[in-house]
Order: sequence, then structure tokens, then C-alpha cells
Amino acid sequence: KVGDTIHIKGHTTDFEQEIESMQIENEPVKEAKSGDSIGIKVKERVRPHDLVYKVIE
Repeated sequence: KVGDTIHIKGHTTDFEQEIESMQIENEPVKEAKSGDSIGIKVKERVRPHDLVYKVIE
């Protein structure tokens, strides 16, 4: 969901960021459900096989 914080972790990747915008099939959306393929803008390089976690405080 837009506004949530995610953590992206991989072999050489490790950062957190807030989701500022999200798209499904090039259309902006506010949230997605489990299993949806989404696009988000990230502040650092993300590589294949990196994992994305939702941060719960």
C-alpha cells in the first residue's frame, strides 16, 4: 500500500524505503493484494532474486 515501508534485501542489496507510488499494468493504484504484479519506484538498484519485505512496526 502506498505509504508502507518496505525492506529490500539480497546478496549485495539491503535498504528500506517508503512506497511513494505504485502501478499495476502502468495504471497508478493505492494498494495491491497478495500475488499482484506491481511496479514501484526504488531509490537504489534492485537485482534479480532480491527479496521484498513489508516492514511492520
